[in-house]
Amino acid sequence: MEYNNKPKPDDRSDNAEKLQAMIQNTQDNIQKAEQSLSFTDSEQQRQQIEAKNERRRESVESFRAEIQDET
Repeated sequence: MEYNNKPKPDDRSDNAEKLQAMIQNTQDNIQKAEQSLSFTDSEQQRQQIEAKNERRRESVESFRAEIQDET
């Protein structure tokens, strides 16, 4: 039995669009998390949310740098 497994071609034509959508989704998540801060009394939970948002902000910057590389 012969297998004709060929890798899919590397199509990066829509990478910038996908990255822009990822930025928007991440920014939406940051905003929702910041809104949820007003509903928590737990200092530990507050710190976790703030730490996660900081990582999200770093991701947004990485996405923007990647968009610049793509264009």
